[in-house]
Amino acid sequence: MAKYSNKGVKVKEKALVLTVATFLLAIVVVGLAFWFSSAQKNTDRIVLHGASQFDYNHAYTRALIRFEELVNQYYDGDQPIDFVLHANGELGVEKDFFAYMNIGAVVDYAILAPSHVSTFSSMATIMDIPFLFRDEDHYLKAIDQDVFLPVKEDLLKRADVLIAGYGGGEKRHIFGRRPVRNMKELAGFTMRVMGSPIQSRMFTALGATPTVISSDEIYNAIQTGVIEGAENSAAVIDLLKWYEVAQDISYTAVSYIVRPLFFNAKRFRSFPIELQNAMLRAATEAMTYERNIEIGQDDPTLKKLEAAGKVKVYPFEDREEMLKRAEPVKNEFAREIGASDILAAINAIR
Repeated sequence: MAKYSNKGVKVKEKALVLTVATFLLAIVVVGLAFWFSSAQKNTDRIVLHGASQFDYNHAYTRALIRFEELVNQYYDGDQPIDFVLHANGELGVEKDFFAYMNIGAVVDYAILAPSHVSTFSSMATIMDIPFLFRDEDHYLKAIDQDVFLPVKEDLLKRADVLIAGYGGGEKRHIFGRRPVRNMKELAGFTMRVMGSPIQSRMFTALGATPTVISSDEIYNAIQTGVIEGAENSAAVIDLLKWYEVAQDISYTAVSYIVRPLFFNAKRFRSFPIELQNAMLRAATEAMTYERNIEIGQDDPTLKKLEAAGKVKVYPFEDREEMLKRAEPVKNEFAREIGASDILAAINAIR
């Protein structure tokens, strides 16, 4: 008897769903762009729209508010400015914010992860490489020396989006349902990683078993045993209550995060030079403020969780071996994305 497959039908159904979803998103984008542009035209004021997927207590949102305050402080032009900050994911998630900035509508500025810009600039993923910085001092010196300038230039050329400053500074640690205190315990550890290819390659080289899972699925994935753990900062572990399903944190510092402040370059170029200068000055200071928030709350948050009995923190015994295994993976990936010179500049900082 002949056997028939419905795979073709399912593929067509998925294609239809994607087509409809894309069409609906386009309608939303056009509608929002029209609304915002109409609102702009009906006033002599400059209206700037910021976006954050977090609440007003989050470091990103607080930094955007600080940016707005500083622009008002430094700009003394004739045309008044209004800021509208869309927090709590009002305009979507970070990848949506970048898509809006790329087309020059809806969102003017936002802080987001570099992984969301990889479609336009693979070089930008250098910021997401685990073990990129030796320690906090190394990270801060790299930011001060503007080592990511080639990324800024590449992204402006390819996506017409400007990097106006750099935040971040939190350390990301491995956490899970069991302790990971050395390379032996890391071997075979099933863990969630971000979608960037370097993440899977790096943790595979370290002996773990990585799998790409959306961040909003981590809690259930650990709870149901799909994975044993993941890696993230103490602040996020606390915010999303992952400690309820994964109490063991290994002080591994797999990365010091870099979170740029992006700006819609199409709109930026349309502003008076006085406003542009005020924005760049404000962005630098606001992102220094953001880094100070992240670094200042990082270890204290971990200690708070430990003192409350919500987590157990373990030192990682084989960090030098971990860094040794990571080195060739970093070098190979940097070559692939055209960022070998950036990596060399970072490594040369002492």
